[in-house]
Amino acid sequence: MNTAKRIANWLETHWVTPAYSGWLLGSLSLFFFVSATNTLAGWLYVMSGISFALLAIAAILPERMLRGIQIQRLPIAPVSVGDQLTVALTLENFTNHPKTLIQVHDFLPFVLAPPIVTAIETIAPRSTYTWRYQQTVQRRGIYRWHTVSLRTAAPLGLFWCRRSQKVPAIAVVYPTVLPLTQCPLIDDIGRGASWQFNHDRRAQATSEGLTRSLRPYRWGDPIRLVHWRTSARYGELRVRELETLTSDQALIICLDSAMPWQPFSGKGNSAEPFEQAVVAAASLYFYATHRNLSVKLWTAGTGLIQGSQAVLETLAAVQAGEAVYAETLPDAPLLWLTQNPVGLSTLPIGSRWLLWAGEAVESPVSTSPGILVQPHQPLQPQLQKVVEKRLGGERGEA
Repeated sequence: MNTAKRIANWLETHWVTPAYSGWLLGSLSLFFFVSATNTLAGWLYVMSGISFALLAIAAILPERMLRGIQIQRLPIAPVSVGDQLTVALTLENFTNHPKTLIQVHDFLPFVLAPPIVTAIETIAPRSTYTWRYQQTVQRRGIYRWHTVSLRTAAPLGLFWCRRSQKVPAIAVVYPTVLPLTQCPLIDDIGRGASWQFNHDRRAQATSEGLTRSLRPYRWGDPIRLVHWRTSARYGELRVRELETLTSDQALIICLDSAMPWQPFSGKGNSAEPFEQAVVAAASLYFYATHRNLSVKLWTAGTGLIQGSQAVLETLAAVQAGEAVYAETLPDAPLLWLTQNPVGLSTLPIGSRWLLWAGEAVESPVSTSPGILVQPHQPLQPQLQKVVEKRLGGERGEA
């Protein structure tokens, strides 16, 4: 059976394969020809000849129907987990003849969905047909697929013909960002870092004092920063470089992606621990951003990343147990997301941690505050817990 399917698929993609009606008409044509040979009846020869001619024409026309059609794909906008991915394809008919009764198959990755199929009744000559569809995505990632096939049995329906085209597609599915109303784990960092933000804003807004040096004007520099007296002396515009007041309060969210995370056992929350950690990293990053913290993301595969879109794309692509291309962990206070309790006690001073150890660790040994994430409880309430110090470590309490 598998061999027969492979043969039929090969014939359909390289030539044509008979439909049920084609097999039926072919059998009748052969029957008429054998009967005419035995009886020498002329009308049987005529019927068999007409049937064979009809089969020959029906075998040629489907392949010609698919000629002259060019497929292009419109860019796919990124979405988050649970949203609908909108995919758009344009089919352009370059010929002077209409294209009718065509099936279009878009072969998505199997983890997203089975192939999406639609039927197009007519593509007018020298015109374009746009096909849009939506697909709900339930798992983050960067998905790539390439193949779109056209299939038809028109106009007689006796033979199927399929031809494929390479139409690359990239769909980015961001992780879920939880709407945190509070996060005591990083709120203390925010209180210290607000001093830095306010002084940075003053330094950017001022036009007097705090001048570190003068440099030539570059396109895009604010006119208010031009030092007119020095510019007149040198005959070219000179702008002030302002001294930026900083403090050592910043936040680096580190995802332990080099470690092969293990799934939780038991019933209840079916989310994988690494997927929970990715959701936590995205949620904490944007929570810290909304609190005007200087925040960055670190993964083993990319190193330090900053910027909303770059962080979302990094978290969409990150995988547990990925190859390490980044440098060592920054020697600065970290928010460490891991499944391995070893090393929590060696984090830099001022660090925080989230540990997905399940029931294996009751109270991790650490001098830094942190939260022991319970495997079968919702993640958002746990990220909003008040962190209290406990003997032998620190863990979140409601």
